[in-house]
Parts: sequence; C-alpha cells; structure tokens
Amino acid sequence: MPFGFLKKTFLSPLLEFIHDSRAIGILILVNTVLSLLLANTGWSESYIALINQEVHLGSQLPHTVLHWINDGLMALFFFMAGMEIKRELKVGELASLKKSIMPVMGAIGGMLGPALIFVSIHAGSDYANGWGIPMATDIAFSLGVASLLGSRAPIVLKIFLTALAIIDDLGAIMAIALFYTSTLNMAYLFAGLLIFMLLTLLNYLKVRFGVLNFLLGIGLWFCIFNSGIHATIAGVLFAFTIPLHKLSSIEHAIHNYVNFLIIPLFVLANTAIVIPSGIAAQLVSPLSLGIMLGLLLGKPAGILFFCWITVKLKLGELAKGLTWKHMFGLGLLAAIGFTMSIFIAMLAFKDSFTQDISKMAVMTASVTAIIAAWVWFKFFTKPGKEKVLA
Repeated sequence: MPFGFLKKTFLSPLLEFIHDSRAIGILILVNTVLSLLLANTGWSESYIALINQEVHLGSQLPHTVLHWINDGLMALFFFMAGMEIKRELKVGELASLKKSIMPVMGAIGGMLGPALIFVSIHAGSDYANGWGIPMATDIAFSLGVASLLGSRAPIVLKIFLTALAIIDDLGAIMAIALFYTSTLNMAYLFAGLLIFMLLTLLNYLKVRFGVLNFLLGIGLWFCIFNSGIHATIAGVLFAFTIPLHKLSSIEHAIHNYVNFLIIPLFVLANTAIVIPSGIAAQLVSPLSLGIMLGLLLGKPAGILFFCWITVKLKLGELAKGLTWKHMFGLGLLAAIGFTMSIFIAMLAFKDSFTQDISKMAVMTASVTAIIAAWVWFKFFTKPGKEKVLA
C-alpha cells in the first residue's frame, strides 16, 4: 500500500487531531466512558485485576500498575506543569505584579471558595480530608472546552484562564506537598533536598544541561517517593531547575507523550469505577454534594468575588475585551476539575468506595460544568471578531 495513501488516510488526520487544542478534552471523555464500560461489563474483573497487577521491581519502588501510573508516569505530568509555571513566572502572564494580579486573585478565590464550601459541609467528619478535591482546575480539559466555544470565548479569556489554571496547579501542588503527605522519612527527604540543591547549582553555574541532569532528576524522584511526600512533587521540583532557554524544547519533546499517553492512561486506570446500584443516592450524599457544590458553585463564585474585589480596590482591572459575563463563564470552565481533582481524591481517602464516590462526583460536576459553560457562552455572550485560537 503506497505511503501517500496511508499518510492521507490515517497519518494526516491523526496529526491534525493531536495538534487540535480540543483533542485532549475529547480523549479524556472517550477514555472515561471506555473505562466505565470496561469496569461495569463482563470485562470488569480482568480489567480491574490488570490495573492492580503486581509489578515487583524492588521494595522501594511502586508495586502495582496503578501505582506506577500515579506515582511514576504522573511525575512527568507534574514536570510539564512545573515547566509551565516557571515559564509564566519568568516571562509570561505572571512575570509582573501588574499582569498577574487579576489571575492570581481569581485563582486564590477559585481555590478558597470550593474548599470553604466543602469544609462547611464536612468539618469534623470522616470526609474532612477531601477539602482539596474541588479546589483543582484541569488546565488541558478546560482550555480544550474553551476552544470549542469559538469566538464567544475570546483569546484574552483563554490567556486569563491559562494563567489562572497554572496558579491553581501551583496551589494544588502545594496542598499535596503540605497536607496530603504521609509519615516523613527524613533521610530520604534530606537526600532529595541535596539533589535539588545540586541541580539548582548546576543551573546557576550554567553547566550544560544534559544526561546528568536527567539522571539526577530520576534520583530526586526516587528520594521524594521514599520520603513520604508524594512522588509527583519531584516532577515540579525538577522543572524549577531547568534553564529557562531549555523549557520550550523540553516541553515540546514531552507534550504529546503527556497529553496523549500519560493522561489517557491515568484516566483509564483511575476511572475504572464499578457503579453501585444506588449511585443516584450516592451522588446526593454529603460527600458528593461537598465536591459538586465546591466545583460548580465555589469555583465561579470565588473567582468572580475575588476579581470584583480587586477591581473595586483599584488593584487591577479586567483585560480589554473581557466582561463580567465572560468572567462568570470562565468560572464555569475553571470548575472542570477532572484530572487533578481525581488525583487528589486518591490521596485524600484510603478506602476504594469513598474514592469511587469522590471520582463520580468529580466527573458529574465536570460534565455539568462543560454543559453549563457551553449554554452560558452560547446564550449570554456575543461572538467576537478576533481570530480564534486553534
């Protein structure tokens, strides 16, 4: 079969899909549906057994397929998130106080609002540790949905959403490191700190970035994994030691692997939920309501209120082309928690039943946020004249 035919029939459409900003959102939805189907059909036992298959590579390494995905591969997801944070802090929308004040305040409100709603429902209960679940925004998914809205979601809104979601990611990372950490092993923590300091020194001395840095990065991951702090934090720490001029090339090199391999694998492994017969009752349980109200009410309300206060105090102003209607729609887009929210749910609760109910609440809230955002932008905002981001 001629290569030209293959390229035209399969390769070109695949490349177009990969480079489409909507692709990651579509892929997440498809993999979620696939995972739920596999977990609730005749394949259920084999599928769940595969996810929990033992992988013995050493007592100080992850020991199941699920742990390798969540502790190993997801470190690369956090590595890419860390590079995005560093770039924005150095040369992007967060590089100056004037440029960053509105997305920073919006992100703070968007984290506090959901957490306060959850805590108000669950303070003192067995579920209190889940306060971090509704705080998170899935940056890739929310931007993918924003791109589906066409010119009704102007470019300036997508830039604002990107900056806000990056700060949100930083907040989630800090929450994981500070509040979702088990007993610390100080020897490994100290060893990890030494490696981080060495990587920072290499960057400061402008030593050529190469294989040594990546080997030290693997060592950093190993030490953080065994220290009791979640291993994915190593990805962020390593990202902060990357020279600024190398960020773009490394991001470009791993971007597709993270978005089209690691995130889909994470979704397949972590949404394999056996749906109980009383799922409707579980979705209106206090745990589910805390998560869903946190995302769907706390996110938009927190973002809007903190941005409004910032404008009223004359500390910042809405970017040209944005209205308060746009900002409410942005709040709905930020309520798409998905990847990060599911990840935190796995850390917040130990028993699988509570994890599954939390995941179902996150998925329900995220799908509701997608629908609500589409309806809001469709009927309450006007199409813009500017070119739409692809």
